[in-house]
Amino acid sequence: MRNNQTWITEAVLLGFQVDPALEVFLFGLFSLFYSLTMLGNGTILGLIWLDPRLHTPMYFFLSHLAVVDMSYASSTVPKMLANLVMQKKTIAFGPCLLQTFLYLALAVTECMVLVVMSYDRYVAICHPLQYTIVMSWRVCTGLAATCWVFSFLLALVHLSLILRLPFCGPQTINHFFCQIMSVFKLACADTRLNHVVLFAGSVCVLVGPLCLVLVSYTRILVAILRIQSGEGRRKAFSTCSSHLCVVGLFFGSAIVMYMAPKSSHSQEQKKILSLFYSLFNPMLNPLIYSLRNAEVKGALRRVLWKQRPM
Repeated sequence: MRNNQTWITEAVLLGFQVDPALEVFLFGLFSLFYSLTMLGNGTILGLIWLDPRLHTPMYFFLSHLAVVDMSYASSTVPKMLANLVMQKKTIAFGPCLLQTFLYLALAVTECMVLVVMSYDRYVAICHPLQYTIVMSWRVCTGLAATCWVFSFLLALVHLSLILRLPFCGPQTINHFFCQIMSVFKLACADTRLNHVVLFAGSVCVLVGPLCLVLVSYTRILVAILRIQSGEGRRKAFSTCSSHLCVVGLFFGSAIVMYMAPKSSHSQEQKKILSLFYSLFNPMLNPLIYSLRNAEVKGALRRVLWKQRPM
């Protein structure tokens, strides 16, 4: 056996092994969720682009989150939908590795963006007089660029370690996409280094950022409790509680997925967890973060009013 030789040219995605009638139902349901994901995040992007009142650091980072969510869902869901209605559930090995790379890169990007958003809210609430200086456009652009560059470089490290492995089967992936740990099982070589690097990376991009987020929101909560105005306290708490909901949903499911002991969850449970943070979270984020926000609702009304015929 030669190193760095790929023996298999395609893999079979087993997906959700259910009755054909249920597959049709899941196809319709997931298609609806995917459409809502694209529509919700696309609406947020459009409103932020069109309304100058939303050209602030908070909505700048929200626009990046919307791009990540749309890309995140699009990296896996279309292939999953196709496999639900097709008899042949195969994927070429090259696109499979590309799917793994994009999924990792976008997942890490979302982690980083959520951390930056928590920092933005911390500065806005705890240091309001210095907000425009601390969160200047130069700083915001630098933070956003760092999120994207760091995430894709980290994903590239994982991909380079995967490419050094020989892949000779089995040809089946017990998942609905090329999830990295499922791809490891296709290798006919020792993957302990890959698992160690993946675990270390998970600690760096999940536990570390989550701790930073919790520290930020703890200080924010203390600052909110000191606000004298009841209306100001309510508004600040409403914004931060929405952010914490998204943080809890994303980080919680990802930590369980990548850091829990192997025997603690069945493969079917892991599929559901993956579906949760690859489809449900991107669909819910526009609702939790933006569409319930008074400023975004106002922007939507202004855009719709302009479109009305006189």
